[in-house]
Amino acid sequence: MRLTVFTDLSLRIVMRLAVAEEEALTTRSVAAMMAVPYTHAAKAVARLSEMGLVEARRGRGGGLRLTRAGFSATVGSIVRELEGAGDVVGCEDDPPCPLREACRLRGELRRAQEAFFAALDEVTVESLVASPTGKILVALQPPEQTP
Repeated sequence: MRLTVFTDLSLRIVMRLAVAEEEALTTRSVAAMMAVPYTHAAKAVARLSEMGLVEARRGRGGGLRLTRAGFSATVGSIVRELEGAGDVVGCEDDPPCPLREACRLRGELRRAQEAFFAALDEVTVESLVASPTGKILVALQPPEQTP
């Protein structure tokens, strides 16, 4: 199973925020650190905020913070929420698959997808940022702007 770019970016943002401590990070600075367009990062931050994993405050003294729920969240729960529980294959697409009424593949793919999520349920955000990853995440900085 391949994750969408959106899910990958969202996980990387959560990981970076997990090691931020008192560092004031903005969506713009996180986008620069991750080398992605601001608009992509803003959509990911908005979704993570809706999920209760990230707190985003505007204005002076604002910035992004990972919530307690964000620290303790499992990667499986985050990926499930972002990717959705949809089918791995498009059996009901237009035109629908002619095998859909008697196909065993669809069920096996669902079972494999759930096994993928279950493996990720054993991994927390906090465990992802343990050494040596945390040190590398802290070292990420936006590229210097040339005058």
